[in-house]
Amino acid sequence: MATYSIRTYGDPVLRQVAADVENIDGSVQRLIDDMVETMHEAPGVGLAATQVGVQKRIFVYDVGEGPSVVLNGRITESSGEWVYEEGCLSVPGLYWPIKRPNQVLLEGIDRDGNELKIEASELLGRVFQHETDHLDGILLIERLDPDQYKEAMKILRSRSLNPDQEKAKRKLLGRG
Repeated sequence: MATYSIRTYGDPVLRQVAADVENIDGSVQRLIDDMVETMHEAPGVGLAATQVGVQKRIFVYDVGEGPSVVLNGRITESSGEWVYEEGCLSVPGLYWPIKRPNQVLLEGIDRDGNELKIEASELLGRVFQHETDHLDGILLIERLDPDQYKEAMKILRSRSLNPDQEKAKRKLLGRG
């Protein structure tokens, strides 16, 4: 069982900008370890602290080379373009082709407080962009073109109906 529940679309915490980590203490180290466990159990390749309701600028990732963490991460340079089908643990089961820069430079610090500068492209670069978006209060659906966004909102609104609303909707549509 995952250490944290992953917050999903509609939870206002996902729209908040995360605060920088000022002190890397034992609680931050435990949070990092718990986030890695949660990400792996989901399963996912990245997880931002905001997705588990913690307003700290931390994300974990694992693209097959073992888990890593970035604190206070920011994309400082980007170039190129790459369209790739992208999903999100906070918008489960939905995927869209998203256009993002292909190459990025991520700057931040590691779990020991050492400065990081990581050049990344393709999947790793995309993970960095996706997770820093979360830390900036930006959801995947905001990266969609207008037609995709309209369709996504239709799906997400239908998911957010409570059972009584869903029953009323089915009745209105002649399906129940």
